[in-house]
Amino acid sequence: MVTGWDSRRDHSKLPKKWLPGFIALGIIWGSSFLFIKWGLLTLNSIGVAFLRCAIGGVTLLVFAALTRTKLPNKLVEWLHIAVVAALLNSIPGYLFAYGETHVSSVMAGLLNATTPLMTVLVISVAFREQRVNANQMIGVVIGFLGIALVTGALSGLKANDWHGILALLGATFCYGVSMPYSKKYVSKLNYSTTALATTQVSCAAILLAPFALFSGITHAPWQSKSVWGMLALGAVGTGFAYILNFNTIRAAGSAIASTVTFITPVIATILGIWLLHEKPSASQGIGGVLVFISAALVQKRFRIIKERAVPSAK
Repeated sequence: MVTGWDSRRDHSKLPKKWLPGFIALGIIWGSSFLFIKWGLLTLNSIGVAFLRCAIGGVTLLVFAALTRTKLPNKLVEWLHIAVVAALLNSIPGYLFAYGETHVSSVMAGLLNATTPLMTVLVISVAFREQRVNANQMIGVVIGFLGIALVTGALSGLKANDWHGILALLGATFCYGVSMPYSKKYVSKLNYSTTALATTQVSCAAILLAPFALFSGITHAPWQSKSVWGMLALGAVGTGFAYILNFNTIRAAGSAIASTVTFITPVIATILGIWLLHEKPSASQGIGGVLVFISAALVQKRFRIIKERAVPSAK
């Protein structure tokens, strides 16, 4: 996911060279929910999380070696990146895989769009130096209504559905914590996008390795869909995707990069209906629209109410 945001940057004067990579990133991450489902045909939740990070880490380490990329060499830098790796890769990687054992990939993709909502909630509590305005709080309210519709909470849920829904919301909450943390401690580090992505994904694999060794990673024989799904999810979705993500942040700003959350649910829904034959309900569609509106409000894409300008200090 996207690491950090900056809504003050003037994007109108930026070159559009970042656009193809941005679109590719939305398609790649939108496809991840399908690949997770395929991986789960053979692997357990820890197995999906570990292998996607391990394959992604190896892919990026090879790429970094071929391009002679210098990786961070200070312990404190590795520790900060490890925190981001846990919050962006390790924990959400497991929670999304576990969640998709209980709910559809379409619902997972729609709930993934609550990431900006979670970010605002975390900022309002733990990072108060980053001001949350009235429109963003309206977005929070709309977002929770959207979540209620997407999950069917207003009409009642089967007991086992709650496990998946809470896991998915827990994953996006981790994303919400990681973004202000990354902005404060990682995004300003003077390393290439390849170096940051390689370190982050490799740290995530290392963090998951003990759990994978302890619990095992498979529950059924390997299938071709599982193999191809994990290769795509690991090498592309958890490997090169993070280079595209960092490149977009540096070229266009993290505010634009964060809008990838508008693309991924659409791709996830299309692939879920087309290849997995999932049938989302009308309430999920309406809830998804509300989640998009919530994301636009909390990312300051538009305003419902006009806010007073804050007087500058003299």
